[in-house]
Amino acid sequence: MKPYLTVEWNDTETNAKGWMVVHNFVKGYTGGGIRMHPCVTLREVERLAKTMAYKYKACESQYCGGCKGGIAYDSKAPDARAVLRRYLIAMMPYIKAGVSLGGDLGTKYGDMLEVFREFGFEMPLTKSMAADPRIEKNMQAYNKMLDLTVDGRPINDVIAGYGVACAADEAWSYLPDTEESAAVVIQGMGRVGSAIAKKIQQFGHKVVGMADSKVCVYCKDGLDTELLYELKRGHRELDLTKLPETYQIMPTEQWVEQECDILIPAALDNVIHKGNAERVRAKLLVEGANIPVSPEADKILKNKGIYLICDFTANLSEAWFYDAVFFGVVEPELNTVLREGEALCRRNAGKLMKAAVEEGIYARESAMKLFEPDIQDMPEI
Repeated sequence: MKPYLTVEWNDTETNAKGWMVVHNFVKGYTGGGIRMHPCVTLREVERLAKTMAYKYKACESQYCGGCKGGIAYDSKAPDARAVLRRYLIAMMPYIKAGVSLGGDLGTKYGDMLEVFREFGFEMPLTKSMAADPRIEKNMQAYNKMLDLTVDGRPINDVIAGYGVACAADEAWSYLPDTEESAAVVIQGMGRVGSAIAKKIQQFGHKVVGMADSKVCVYCKDGLDTELLYELKRGHRELDLTKLPETYQIMPTEQWVEQECDILIPAALDNVIHKGNAERVRAKLLVEGANIPVSPEADKILKNKGIYLICDFTANLSEAWFYDAVFFGVVEPELNTVLREGEALCRRNAGKLMKAAVEEGIYARESAMKLFEPDIQDMPEI
């Protein structure tokens, strides 16, 4: 399946450049986030849109296809919100037709909602969805759920990371000749990475390493991940003076080579590439970010015999949460959402690991067959 639609945008006030790629529509609707980073490219947005199409298939969705937005600009620049607003205005005809663009790396959904409200609507909907009173009721329920907290954090800050942790825990249980508890290294200290760390420790595993854009922190006896979360929250850099003396501090790029059982890249794309894939020492790699492994690195990992849980099956909980509540698939109740989201991630991880362990099929290959999108509808007019 080829991408259905690609749109390019050039900002009139800065050097920002952006794209929107719709991989497919399902019942006239498609969903995905907007990524803002100086290094964003059209190729990246195309890969991310395709990943979203596979992700919604893995979510067992019958209502949504996959799309993605990308803006090549620094999200930390003073005028980043203004750039995002102009991008959204350029994409407004598509958004009003059912292209549901949300938050992603470098963007916040709340900023998008402000722009949507400028144009007289709350969320992107197709005409038939807007005319369905059940959608309005579900939309209100979803928005209400966004005010809920889990373990003291907003649900939308943890649900994606908790799903990744569930997928990792399930996958680990399938590996032969392993200890019950795994040593875990996580690349990323943002909301997804910190949520993975919190949840995976609840399963009895030990987080021995975490990395942000500046440093990698490692301790074979385990990290105080709550301390790292507090030191990182709201700051660009960790205050290294407040870390225990037993912690090793090293350049951030060394996270990939640390000794561990499970390696979880949970921040940027293509962080494992042909230049460092040979240095991966983990038994299992779980993709907590979208497309964190380059195609060249993927071949290296497969040849090394490293087990994999791929991105669109591991980090789908946030997309599933929106889709399942919005379309009434699941009751908008906290424990129900958490339970069903965990079950989905474990179910998908189990399918991939069963194929890998019993049949020797690399998970990327089995996932591409199991969750291949098979619907390419037209947008509503």
